[in-house]
Amino acid sequence: MANNKVDIFDTTLRDGEQVPGCKLNTKEKIELALQLEALGVDIIEAGFPISSPGDFESVNEISKIIKNASVCGLSRAVQKDIETAAEALKYATRPRIHTGIGTSDIHIKGKFNSNREDILQRAVQCVKWARNFVDDVEFYAEDAGRTDNDYLARVVEAVIDAGATVVNIPDTTGYCLPHQYGEKIAYLINNVPNVDKAKLSCHCHNDLGLATANSIAGVIAGARQIECTINGLGERAGNTSLEEVVMVLQQHKDLGFYTNVNTKQLNPMSRLVSDTMRMPVQPNKAIVGANAFSHSSGIHQDGFLKSAITYEIIDPVEVGADTSKIVLTARSGRSALAFRLKNLGYEFNRNAVDALYEKFLQVADEKKEVMDEDLHVMAQQFEAVTV
Repeated sequence: MANNKVDIFDTTLRDGEQVPGCKLNTKEKIELALQLEALGVDIIEAGFPISSPGDFESVNEISKIIKNASVCGLSRAVQKDIETAAEALKYATRPRIHTGIGTSDIHIKGKFNSNREDILQRAVQCVKWARNFVDDVEFYAEDAGRTDNDYLARVVEAVIDAGATVVNIPDTTGYCLPHQYGEKIAYLINNVPNVDKAKLSCHCHNDLGLATANSIAGVIAGARQIECTINGLGERAGNTSLEEVVMVLQQHKDLGFYTNVNTKQLNPMSRLVSDTMRMPVQPNKAIVGANAFSHSSGIHQDGFLKSAITYEIIDPVEVGADTSKIVLTARSGRSALAFRLKNLGYEFNRNAVDALYEKFLQVADEKKEVMDEDLHVMAQQFEAVTV
């Protein structure tokens, strides 16, 4: 069973904060870090210490207060970066340095003007530097999604030999299809001789809307850590959404995987991050969107009212959401109207509901949504006429 545990590496405070307008101060980061720990994430990437004095301070202060989760600081494959990350993490109970370098030919040639052998040596060196300070070192092979698999396997083997405990296989540009990303992880599992000495990690971006699917494919193929953010925040189109991967694994128990995340805290955590980072959640966002448990189609409403499981695979209570909502629109049917009227204290027989329904449709055609106050007026006018 232990091999089926998937570690949740939350990077809301680092990659999520890279969204324009979502910059956090140290106090805000501390508040979110405490809630992430309470949520049950395994690793909190608290920031990129060398990037600014503020980020250094945030990582340093978070390191002092987090006791159950690992606290991670990002660095490039640069000695000063790694030394600064180590200094920022010196109070951490479970410190992790996350260091690495681009491994795709696109990065090697276009970004570094280098070659594969030089990059391999730099990868090994940065891990060795980090191991001088901490026992838990994660190496990231940036743009692994577009890296040649044979070369990627060489890099992974070398950094594990150098002391990496986790190796991050990022789909940095969100380019991979799920089967391609899964096959890449499987290739590493089958072709890196020392892969059993480290954990492979999925860090997928959402440029093509496939971050969650790719992460799950990676886990099925053998990865045992997913890097993600609350609400899917992150560079460009965002990162893998924490709430989505956690609930995919929970709902598909046949896969045999589990996390330590307290799912009942997902919606409260989503709202806290949205408010703190000043980034609204799209209404149709899976798990935490305002419409995730709302039903407006008459066919859906009728089925849901007869048996919730017909149109809801998750009990909203399970993810800390409000109760399911029957939203009245021109697409709604009589059963939904009767249900909402009953909730407001009106008991009408079928003939009465049929009569009310004609008036309801008139109101619904005029408004996007029929609200409780509209129903009160309709019901009271109907009662007055029929007395």
